[in-house]
Amino acid sequence: MKKTLGFALCGSFCTLKPVLAQLERLVRDYTVIPIFSENTMQTDTRFGPAAQFVSAVTELCGAEPLHSLPQVEPLGPKKLLDLLVIAPCTGNTLGKLAGGIADSAVTFACKAHLRNSRPVVLAVSTNDALAASAENIGKLLVRKHYYFVPFGQDDWRNKPCSMVAHMELLPETVEAALTGQQLQPLLRNY
Repeated sequence: MKKTLGFALCGSFCTLKPVLAQLERLVRDYTVIPIFSENTMQTDTRFGPAAQFVSAVTELCGAEPLHSLPQVEPLGPKKLLDLLVIAPCTGNTLGKLAGGIADSAVTFACKAHLRNSRPVVLAVSTNDALAASAENIGKLLVRKHYYFVPFGQDDWRNKPCSMVAHMELLPETVEAALTGQQLQPLLRNY
């Protein structure tokens, strides 16, 4: 029987297309329940209209994305997920998770899921990973049940504080996290 993943997408809009490519790989091996942050669900950007991403994810997963607190709340009590992926995981989301704030569909899904001591995979994508978000990454690195997709500086010359997960390693990170292992090495060159 296939394991069930929650797959939460946050508003690092420039990385949504690479994330969708990995989601396409994951749906082959897992049942996937899509979750959208409120911003990702409704914000049109230069990277594409929100409806385009919603439609693509719905088609890939065969299910409409969850995008509200009441929709994601049952994930925990009903133990619906074996693992939760947050990709891309923005600096905003990292800060909320590190501070225990559950005020969005994504952070509340994480809180609900963690009550069952099950793994959460974070695929960092933030321009301030080596600035304001560094502390939050550090806090989450030492917490139980959090696993990171290996990441590195994506453009150190123009954005010296920016780091992005190697999205192509998302399926491998999920496999490792399901066995309680952090995929290594964690820090990798771009």
